[in-house]
Amino acid sequence: MSELEVAESTPVNVTESAARRIAEIIREEGSAGAMLRIAVSGGGCSGFQYGFTLDDQVNEDDLVIERGGVKVLVDSVSVEYMRGSELDFVEDMIGASFQIRNPNATAKCGCGSSFAIG
Repeated sequence: MSELEVAESTPVNVTESAARRIAEIIREEGSAGAMLRIAVSGGGCSGFQYGFTLDDQVNEDDLVIERGGVKVLVDSVSVEYMRGSELDFVEDMIGASFQIRNPNATAKCGCGSSFAIG
């Protein structure tokens, strides 16, 4: 199965741009073996918010997404809120940031860091 086929069959997709930026962050931090963890928690102006941290431990219930030589971890509770989402890294006139395109979100805040479901 190709990397593209794997990416399309996972509950959360990581774009090549996001994978490249994650690799850069890990290299800059000097954290060889680190992985990006995405978690959904209550809060933010729309009800839920995304959290991004570097982690070196895979938990038993983690979804592990591998793309471009990096790993992204999403715990089983967060996966349910993010099913069908795409993690991208976007650079534009305003700046550069990780963005999650979540088809389950019915509303999101202006900065894009929080969302509502329902």
